[in-house]
Amino acid sequence: MGWTIRIEVGPQDVMASRFAISPLIETLHALRILSGSHEAGVLQPWAASKRAVYVRLLREPGMAALVTLFRRGAYNADFTGPPPSGVNVAIEDELAVVRATPPAQAHDEIARNLAGLPAPPPEIRATLERPDVAQVFADTLEAAWREILAPDWPRFKAILERDVVRRAGRLATYGWSAALEDLSPRIRLRTERDPAHIELRMDHAGSDETHRLGGRGLLFVPSVCGTGVGAYLEDAWPYALAYPAWGVAVPPARRDGLARLIGKTRSAILHALPATTTQLAALLTLSVGGAGDHVAALRGAGLISGTRTGRAVLYHRTALGEALIGDRPDDA
Repeated sequence: MGWTIRIEVGPQDVMASRFAISPLIETLHALRILSGSHEAGVLQPWAASKRAVYVRLLREPGMAALVTLFRRGAYNADFTGPPPSGVNVAIEDELAVVRATPPAQAHDEIARNLAGLPAPPPEIRATLERPDVAQVFADTLEAAWREILAPDWPRFKAILERDVVRRAGRLATYGWSAALEDLSPRIRLRTERDPAHIELRMDHAGSDETHRLGGRGLLFVPSVCGTGVGAYLEDAWPYALAYPAWGVAVPPARRDGLARLIGKTRSAILHALPATTTQLAALLTLSVGGAGDHVAALRGAGLISGTRTGRAVLYHRTALGEALIGDRPDDA
């Protein structure tokens, strides 16, 4: 069982590709973990800490109805997670798009979502058939965001921003192969025939598909709570790949001589780069001032260097820093 999605790419698609961060999609992924639709993986401790809040929210009709729509390997209603517009989109703006969904569109997508599933209980069906179901779902997602994800968003956003910087740099400098290199074992760039194409292997039933970017580029959407690579190839979305962000499980420090040499926190900072001081503080639960002191020490030792991007300074490992960690940023 399984099938393959092929997305044909050309040189112009590199320049047209872009990245986006979505607090709303992250909220949906978090709910999938808490509902059991997706495995928690390294986020198991985090999920356990949110379980009681989720169980309480599940008593609300909107949450029970929303969770009923969660499917793997099949269509999920598009209007609950509209495509993000950039890296700094606000949850309020995304929820406004959900609330503006025409009732006919919401009901059509829900019907498509439910196709092939057992009939939901009457009380859930009543919620799904409400003329204001989009408003109900938006209110439900807002509550889930506020009570489940918002307290951890500074840390999650830092992880996502770091992934965007890293992957966008690879795409712009080295092209598709470098950008896709560690995205997932199920995805790779095939260049042995013209045109080159991204190949994504799916592990559920389906028929092979071929799509062409045609100069529109690809939208990359990293996720902390997302557990696998997903392709958005519906008309409601620009062509997009959602994928687990690099470094979700940032190690507190390597348990080797490096941590003993420079200290656990500075070892962890070296592994967490590229990042800004503010991002490092969120990632590693430090004060901004404390993170800045460690960064200054590492910079003074020639292990990292900084590049100003807007108002912030983005820090990278130098060649010496790379040599110290063995150029294995994902090692524990």
